[in-house]
Amino acid sequence: MRKLIAALAVVAAGPAAATGLEIEVAGEANGTVTVDLYEDLAPAHVERLTTLANEGAYDGVWFHRVIDGFMAQTGDVVYAKDGGDMRNAGMGKSSYPDLPAEFSSESFERGVVGMARSQNPNSANSQFFIMFEPAPHLNGQYTVIGKVTSGMDVIDALKRGTGPNGSVIGTPDRMAKVTVTE
Repeated sequence: MRKLIAALAVVAAGPAAATGLEIEVAGEANGTVTVDLYEDLAPAHVERLTTLANEGAYDGVWFHRVIDGFMAQTGDVVYAKDGGDMRNAGMGKSSYPDLPAEFSSESFERGVVGMARSQNPNSANSQFFIMFEPAPHLNGQYTVIGKVTSGMDVIDALKRGTGPNGSVIGTPDRMAKVTVTE
């Protein structure tokens, strides 16, 4: 009975998070965003994000696609970085291979962080997005990797995209520094 009660307590608490990210945002939006990463739901994806963060690959990367009422996307470590060309933003990925999907039953609610991908479910690499509002149509279709635990006000303040598919025109906000936390 105790094992059942302990198991139910874990389910009620949600996914476990032992590792996280601290994202310093700069631009029109300024501040710190803290993300708990769900190693139990998406171990390969969490490992990829923490590897790239530890390498400094995310430092200076823009929020290149920001759709009001939906989500803010970042993580293009090739084209959407300080000094990069905004015309190609969102097309880049890291030098590491794409990741197989790690879909779960976790819902895409406000503050949830998911991995961006192409039409191929096994194409996630370095880009990720943070939800402004719930998007149930993404459930089971994209890999959930974590949730914002503080700093949603900073995410809410990001410059919105007005270009095609939510592309930010002009100078986008950026992740000035991304640090892995324990």
